[in-house]
Amino acid sequence: MSKPGARGVVAAGHPATAEAGAEALRAGGNAVDAAISAALASFVCESPMTGFGAGGFMYIHEPGGADGVILDFFVGAGGSDGFERSEDLVPVPVYFDETSQTFNAGAASCGVPGNAAGLALAAQRYGSMPLSELAKPGIALGRDGVVINEQQGYVLEILEAILTMTPESAALYAPEGKPLRTGDTFRYPEMSDALERFGAEGSEPFTSGDIAVEVTDWVREHGGNLGIDDLRAYEPIVREPLRMGFRGAEVLMNPPSSSGGLLISYALGLLERLGPTSDAERLVAAMEASNAVRHGDFHDRLHQDGFAAEVLDPQALDAAAARIDSGEWVGGGGGAGGPDADTDALGSTTHITAVDSEGRCASITCSNGTCSGIQVPGTGVHLNNMLGEEDLNPGGFHRIPPGQRVSSMMSPGAVLRDGELVLGIGSAGSNRIRSAVVQTIVRTVEEGMGAQEAIDAGRLHFELGVVQAEPGVDASALDRLEQRGVPVVRWKRRNLFFGGVQAVVREPSTGELGGGGDPRRGGAVAEA
Repeated sequence: MSKPGARGVVAAGHPATAEAGAEALRAGGNAVDAAISAALASFVCESPMTGFGAGGFMYIHEPGGADGVILDFFVGAGGSDGFERSEDLVPVPVYFDETSQTFNAGAASCGVPGNAAGLALAAQRYGSMPLSELAKPGIALGRDGVVINEQQGYVLEILEAILTMTPESAALYAPEGKPLRTGDTFRYPEMSDALERFGAEGSEPFTSGDIAVEVTDWVREHGGNLGIDDLRAYEPIVREPLRMGFRGAEVLMNPPSSSGGLLISYALGLLERLGPTSDAERLVAAMEASNAVRHGDFHDRLHQDGFAAEVLDPQALDAAAARIDSGEWVGGGGGAGGPDADTDALGSTTHITAVDSEGRCASITCSNGTCSGIQVPGTGVHLNNMLGEEDLNPGGFHRIPPGQRVSSMMSPGAVLRDGELVLGIGSAGSNRIRSAVVQTIVRTVEEGMGAQEAIDAGRLHFELGVVQAEPGVDASALDRLEQRGVPVVRWKRRNLFFGGVQAVVREPSTGELGGGGDPRRGGAVAEA
């Protein structure tokens, strides 16, 4: 737990990211300042995963506030002016150890980025420090360089085919023709220049000014349909979080039009009804029932008012829990897949949680997809490939209407007890975000673990009728699942496949804080 008088704690996906947030706290900033500064530093330290070409969400809890807010600045679909792309998606094979998977990149995969607009809005409404100060750690990291750690080295290795598919991106990630690896120093001076512009001028250069024009011109010249009208029309959306009771606490999650928070809330609502403990078999049953919710017109209805209330209706949850108790689920085949079944084995996403001494929380998740390979010269902008991510386009590619948000599993959120913050949480990891967040909440809220202990614990994930299980998951429960005909894959070690949770716990009576960084994705904690 934090020391007496500590200003706060930051948990993030890289030590330098977390330290940038802690520096903001030491300078007198609040949790929102810390999260923004950390996010800007991550544009360098975790550059394949985030940046000015990416999008995300931020949950913000204010001390004494009711439920907080979600800022939605995730990626949208372009082409609002009717411009038609001249090229199609570029399939690129990505190799995970002995397994390969094809992802889609190129200019046709680039959606409307939201990070610049979202972070600027968060700073304006909820921060207390100038953007110019918050950008300083990232600026220094881009120019001085950061040593690539093991986790980031692995990301660079498996994404090499995408990161080197264009000359502009290859110049950054394979200088002089040699791909960067663990132990090398990564420098990103163009990002430092971009961060200086952001610090001095806010989002305007990236959303309607000269950088926005350069980015959209470049994308269209290379076959995409992202246009300046798309960037100028883009606005972050302030949303009300979903609420779900769990073990006497209130869980607040990212609402639709994204899917992750809704599915997490649904699973926790089922676990609340299935008994006082959430063992491995109940977790699998809740995951299978959640998968069933994703069938049919689920993604279309995410954009309809009232859909979340329908899914989380207490009677619907009671009925689903009764079906689990009757033995209908847990390997019964109900909802084993779904239209957006698990297709993204990596999830180039990063998460930051910051909590200050007053109990304010900022939890932010950002993603660049698996990158597009489109690095726009002179701008520091490497664009996302969200329009080429199969699991984010279940109805088929290029069918999302212009201006509409792409759905996401990202779920920054928090847990409150009697209105007081007890946990800020979020995760990377594509479809495993929901299972990682659910299990970390179970371990902190239900089992009373500290943040790091809860994050370190072995995880499981149920998808496509198969249980994936890390070491540490109850072996006897896995045996029982196998005896019921449920395939179980037992992993030999922890893996980034199972997500990347960064969390901070808080004891309301004392204000003590404890952070946890996920070792699966190079997570780290910094205290101010």
